[in-house]
Amino acid sequence: MTLGILGGGQLARMLCLDARRMGFRTVVWSGTPTAEPTEGVADVLIKKGFDDDVARAEFCGQVDVATVEFENIPLKTLKAVEEEIELYPSAESIGVSQHRSREKAFLREHEIPCAPFALVNSLEDLERAYAEVGPVGVLKTAAFGYDGKGQVKLTGAEQLSEAWQSVEGQPSVLEGFVDFQCEISVLVARDAEGKSLAFPPVENQHRHHMLDLTIAPARVSDVILDDAKTIAIKLAEAMGYRGLLAVEFFVEKSGRVIVNEMAPRPHNSGHFSMNGSVTSQFEQQLRAVCGLPLGSTELHGETVMVNLLGDMWRGEPRELDTAAIFETEGAKLHLYGKSDPGERRKMGHLNLVGGEGVLERAIRLKLRLLGA
Repeated sequence: MTLGILGGGQLARMLCLDARRMGFRTVVWSGTPTAEPTEGVADVLIKKGFDDDVARAEFCGQVDVATVEFENIPLKTLKAVEEEIELYPSAESIGVSQHRSREKAFLREHEIPCAPFALVNSLEDLERAYAEVGPVGVLKTAAFGYDGKGQVKLTGAEQLSEAWQSVEGQPSVLEGFVDFQCEISVLVARDAEGKSLAFPPVENQHRHHMLDLTIAPARVSDVILDDAKTIAIKLAEAMGYRGLLAVEFFVEKSGRVIVNEMAPRPHNSGHFSMNGSVTSQFEQQLRAVCGLPLGSTELHGETVMVNLLGDMWRGEPRELDTAAIFETEGAKLHLYGKSDPGERRKMGHLNLVGGEGVLERAIRLKLRLLGA
């Protein structure tokens, strides 16, 4: 079987590596003229734009089934691909997840708890929305927002005009600020027969508005763990989903679990599974998309994922202190094949699995890599 992957970033790279191990060929359509992470990893790499009809024909003509490695692919392209070959998750499912307005409306329609929100298409809309969900809120662009991009926190009415200018008048969503105790996420896979299986919920900590550490399992009560898994599975079933879905949650101080956002693909917070679980998130995506039985989501033991951003590449020339990683008990390094370590660019991650004080070891190693 040949798997097609839309997108050529690090998630595509890791899908390709697991696909190769499992005996599948891969064709990656990057949508961009460069795709460093998948160079030499995909069997075929098509480095052309997603609006290129010739590229689409080249892609669809070589694959049996397709999936995505990120959601911000033009919906027109997804639907055109879906008319020619099987695409999982579907264009409709991806369309819900790639636009906050559609995502929020879907959550409301299916009575899935989320932060209070209002849709914003003008400064006047923002003023009305702020009066409704303020006095503290977060203005988020409806599309192309991730890792803290396209977001502005509001604490006073005098900030509204400047905030609207900062999002350049793009359609947005104003969310009421949630006073939460922690952020958690759940990966849920749903197969061709409609069977859903969730990984254990994990706890996420952030740095520079980007994921810093993932702790598996999350350090919350069993009730919260069960609630998060139940909601994630309900979401997948409501969407008629096939593939891997990542659902991010806020855990309010009262213990209530509410959805923050979702992603129709493997997720940064699921990287722990590459060493910490019986089945990795990438293998599970492949199983669901290619019509195979889902794999066990059981943990080998407590696992901590550390995101490796470009600011950990230090010195001249800039290098990562790999010796510090390899001499740390239980550490497993995963690099993404990127040559330019921008300060906040995701360059790789590492997992630490099991053993006493695994979180403390992870934090010590992270600080050492930062030179702190």
